[in-house]
Amino acid sequence: MTSFLAPDGTRLACHLRGVGEPLLVLPGGPMRATEYLGDLGGTVAHRRLSLLDLRGTGGSEVPSDPATYRCDRMVEDVEAWRVHLGLERIDLLAHSAGACLATLYAARYPKRIRRLVLVTPNPSALGIRTTPEDRLAAARLRKGEPWFAEAFPAFEAWLCGEGDFDDVFLPFFYGRWDETARAHTDAEVGQTNEEAGDRYFGEGAFSPDVTRAALAALTAPVLVYAGELDGGPTPELARRAAEAFPGAECVVQPGAGHYPWLDDPEWFVSRVVGFLDRGSEEPR
Repeated sequence: MTSFLAPDGTRLACHLRGVGEPLLVLPGGPMRATEYLGDLGGTVAHRRLSLLDLRGTGGSEVPSDPATYRCDRMVEDVEAWRVHLGLERIDLLAHSAGACLATLYAARYPKRIRRLVLVTPNPSALGIRTTPEDRLAAARLRKGEPWFAEAFPAFEAWLCGEGDFDDVFLPFFYGRWDETARAHTDAEVGQTNEEAGDRYFGEGAFSPDVTRAALAALTAPVLVYAGELDGGPTPELARRAAEAFPGAECVVQPGAGHYPWLDDPEWFVSRVVGFLDRGSEEPR
């Protein structure tokens, strides 16, 4: 682990794993420590991962001002991270809610991005929202699963505001509900700063029209990566998000949920590393 100071003096931690050219990684959650990302399905065999624990999570300090947990206020943390690593341009991968932060960073610092990968991204920064109907449509694709009959009514009630969050429907977030998935979700509470997560999407965090206009200056290749069975985003929403980035492409992993590197690591690594390696000859 290495650490550096954010512009407001908060000390932030990043974890270095693997070999090869650097790939900077932003976590989702929102505000979940990077531990849950593991080795990204074996990506560490091809790239040296630098995984940033966002302020108040994992090895990073709690900031003096909790208002700085808002997504847009952490853009300069990402820039300080780049400077700390001594990179002129970066390959950046972000998962889920972390894609909002990556999108805002790309809009503010388009010339600092060499390649951008958004994995099952939350597209809120672009003004695109996942609806309960989207999630339920994706959930219905799982009707052949042995846990579906019990999980779907609870999931529907929660999405409609008629029930509480229930662990019984956690399988909908994974393409395979096996021991690996169970261990992964069991660890979530201990890895997440819930107060920070509540502030991450706070009022004023996003200005989609401004962000979309700024992204016109982004010349870097962009990969938007979706899971076939994911409800947030669905593959269709991921394709819509890709349209906001000049020259972006969208790939959908068959049989995958919200954590595709767990569902089929080989498929995930081949697509992500293949995309990144297309530009490996470019100067950094």
